[in-house]
Amino acid sequence: KSIEVMNNYSHERLAFGKPISSFGQIQRFISESYAEYMAGKALVYQTASQIDLSMHGSGLDTDAAKLFAARMAKEVADRAIQVLGGNGYVGEYKVERLWRDAKLLEIGGGTSEAHHKNIARDLKKIEK
Repeated sequence: KSIEVMNNYSHERLAFGKPISSFGQIQRFISESYAEYMAGKALVYQTASQIDLSMHGSGLDTDAAKLFAARMAKEVADRAIQVLGGNGYVGEYKVERLWRDAKLLEIGGGTSEAHHKNIARDLKKIEK
């Protein structure tokens, strides 16, 4: 949703007589957000498709997926706030709410630090 909001807004908002979507920094925010979103989506879907619920031990990939996706969601929402400027803080565009929700992903269901610890521990187990 953050990508959709910032993309739409960037085509509507004018600066110096041009849509802000024509400026390189705005293009960078939108394109990096989209690329990171697609990478996160691929990681989550790949991890979900390989989970065998009858077995224990899929924590390494699930921890990695949550760690990446949570951080990515917050960074994308942060970029959306940047693109919208002052409007990023108002309820009309909802990106401030998306940022708060994304921040909660880093805390709920295990903190990012807990996922770091789990990943390092599980990688140590598979070292050869």
